[in-house]
Amino acid sequence: MPSKPLSGLKVVELGTLIAGPFAARICAEFGAEVIKVESPDGGDPLRKWRKLYEGTSLWWFVQARNKRSLTLNLKQAEGIEILKRLLADADILIENFRPGTLEKLGLSWDVLHALNPGLVMVRLSGFGQSGPLKDQPGFGAVGESMGGLRYITGFEDRPPVRTGISIGDSIAALWGVIGALMALRHREVNGGQGQVVDVALYEAVFAMMESLVPEFDVLGFIRERSGNIMPGITPSSIHTCADGKAIQIGANGDAIFQRFMRAIGRNDLADDPSLADNAGRDARRDELYALIDAWAASLPQDQALNLLNAAEVPASQIYSVADMFKDPQFLARDMFIDAQLPDGKPFKMPGIVPKLSATPGSSEWRGPELGEHTEELLKTLGYDAAALARLRTAGVV
Repeated sequence: MPSKPLSGLKVVELGTLIAGPFAARICAEFGAEVIKVESPDGGDPLRKWRKLYEGTSLWWFVQARNKRSLTLNLKQAEGIEILKRLLADADILIENFRPGTLEKLGLSWDVLHALNPGLVMVRLSGFGQSGPLKDQPGFGAVGESMGGLRYITGFEDRPPVRTGISIGDSIAALWGVIGALMALRHREVNGGQGQVVDVALYEAVFAMMESLVPEFDVLGFIRERSGNIMPGITPSSIHTCADGKAIQIGANGDAIFQRFMRAIGRNDLADDPSLADNAGRDARRDELYALIDAWAASLPQDQALNLLNAAEVPASQIYSVADMFKDPQFLARDMFIDAQLPDGKPFKMPGIVPKLSATPGSSEWRGPELGEHTEELLKTLGYDAAALARLRTAGVV
């Protein structure tokens, strides 16, 4: 196997639950040595979240894959000392505590930078490390709300709704990894100095809000909830077929719209000059969606999709996870990885994203047991068997 793109990097993860651990997971999938520091008292709460298998979250096995687990009691001075030894030659520290937590432990940026000038510190929090809200707790749900996502999600005649996953945390994790890689690049070409990557969950979501800001600033326009359609971009929506199954159709390109109309027998609309561009189509949005609804309702899903695919009109069924498991596109791109649960039972984990042609990422092992690698990691830091026994007795590890 070729070496992975992040091979040789040492990442220490102090995060719990979603944002920090997801950022570290990405690093681990692409070759970084990721050491997850957990409290001896139960570890990451994600170990017990959602669906469990013999007492451990199935999500945990994915979120912590390729990581090594080290238990440390950071309420004890010797736990802090071990962490400092770990960080002395680390490349990246990922943490998602409330701002000020590490400072109270004597692990401020100034202290860590003096200990290891090349360290890159990724800090993920609800509101960032500055500003009037920095000390407030801020989960992904708050970030999604404050960042604008929830306001525009749902139908216009109903209250805002949640996206089906913790998308705010995951977006923040992606920004954290991007920031870390940029900081490493800067370190490489500018004298080896690390820096802080400060990611606020609400800002991570806000950064994805497309044209929200200039539309309001220039035109006073406030984007509202619009259900399944893309406001101002027509036609693109979800439609229900004759068998009750739904399909997404995105025919908002000029040439695509013409192909779509011809495919459904509406040459008159394909040739209508008033519908030749998006502005014209959006002006007749209600008319177009009504006729597309009627067309979709006249055919079962498979037949509608076959017709659209033949006409090269972007369309898809609305996939459940069961649909994904049997879909040839998912299978062809190795989007399900074979793994084993602790008792040997086989199970599937999601595949690696993105696909790198020369140095692909991989999943080497499932999420570890709590403290599974404590002994081997402490040995690398110079602790012998007697010292390890003492640390265990004292509750440090």
